[in-house]
Amino acid sequence: MVDHRRPAPRGRPVDRSSALPLWAQIKDDLERRLRSGEFADAFPGEMALVQEYAVSRHTVREALRRLRESGLVDAARGRAPKVADSEITQPQGALYSLFSSVEASGHHQRSIVRTLDARADGTVAFRLGLEESTPLIYLERIRLADETPLAMDRVWIPARIAAPLLDADFTQTSLYRELDRRCDVRLTGGHEEARAVIPTAAERVLLEIPDSSAALAIDRVGELRGQPVEWRQTVVRGDRFNLHTDFTSSDRVAMTVSDRQYASLQRESR
Repeated sequence: MVDHRRPAPRGRPVDRSSALPLWAQIKDDLERRLRSGEFADAFPGEMALVQEYAVSRHTVREALRRLRESGLVDAARGRAPKVADSEITQPQGALYSLFSSVEASGHHQRSIVRTLDARADGTVAFRLGLEESTPLIYLERIRLADETPLAMDRVWIPARIAAPLLDADFTQTSLYRELDRRCDVRLTGGHEEARAVIPTAAERVLLEIPDSSAALAIDRVGELRGQPVEWRQTVVRGDRFNLHTDFTSSDRVAMTVSDRQYASLQRESR
């Protein structure tokens, strides 16, 4: 009986006489296979690629490193390589939770809590309109999406309203959820600023940010009935995160008026 099943796809053999390095040939071929959808179900491990291309493990790792830098593959020591996840989208103009956005994007979220304590911080207290010695609850976390680092999150809230948070386990829950459940506090608004930054060396290591990628720094002030009660600083991997804004009809009207004002200024300057 003839077996009409197609053979499993394989990579193109490397050309050892080519001036192009072996790792570059493998990288290009893996890019071709990725874009064709060949690895939609699973990406082969290092040893499988070593055998398939008949090269050293070092060569395969170099190819995977370059694919990671290009954002096509997630690969790090101790974890099997996989096709890079889609970006996580965060809405603007709403009091959102990163926890909710990660899960809404179809990813599993988890946090590594680095610090949870009570402390005084004069700079943060000033930002919140408080005395410099005011006790604050401080929470520092590394946020993971599908076990891959996504963001470094630091937040300060006055202890007078947030002291019960010291007993919370933030491994798999959101700050706002625990603030509501334990402290009966639900923020009513606030504002934030986002800017592109070059990550520090420590942030690159902790968040596994490729050398070729930047990051987003997001500063937020959360308010309770007009009173600032939350100061938050978040550094997010730029290769896995984007901000999304919807424009309303009123926004379009405002933009039209601005365009007219600009045209008027242009005429006046002639």
